[in-house]
Amino acid sequence: MTPAGASASVPGRVEAADDGRPGGRAVIALGANLGDRRTTLEHAAHRIGREIGEVLARSRWHETAALVLPADRGGRHPPFLNGVVLVRTTLEPHQLLDRLQAIERRLGRDRAAEQRRWQPRIVDLDLIALEERVVDAPRLEVPHPAMHEREFVLAPMLEVWPDWRHPLLGKTAAELLAALR
Repeated sequence: MTPAGASASVPGRVEAADDGRPGGRAVIALGANLGDRRTTLEHAAHRIGREIGEVLARSRWHETAALVLPADRGGRHPPFLNGVVLVRTTLEPHQLLDRLQAIERRLGRDRAAEQRRWQPRIVDLDLIALEERVVDAPRLEVPHPAMHEREFVLAPMLEVWPDWRHPLLGKTAAELLAALR
């Protein structure tokens, strides 16, 4: 369902940013709740700068409780350290996703071994937004489909790009965070 005032995106279609160029400013969320979280996230941010594009801004690291599925026995996971980086990139959305997943692998994440969502992990890198683009494809949705429901994404995003406007919801990062709180 598309929010009022927003245009529906076509599955598999990428709606280009206003300037028509590939890439642009991208918000990438970083998270970790296993191992030396801070060091892992610092390494991830450094690799993003080398392999994705120029880091324009980086949020501080925020510690947050892990999301837990109701079916998880024990009902508790170690807390996450989360943040975001704002980068300028020339990569297309799927290229960006591929590079982020390659960085995750080099830092020790094995997606093939993950059985369920929201499990503890050494690193998690998510493409949250790419300018005002909308991508609705089997492997990738941009903006991230749950970003507006996650304070651990919105609070750091507010530090680096508070006036970014969600292309489907029509609200800025600041407005989304205020509505969530």
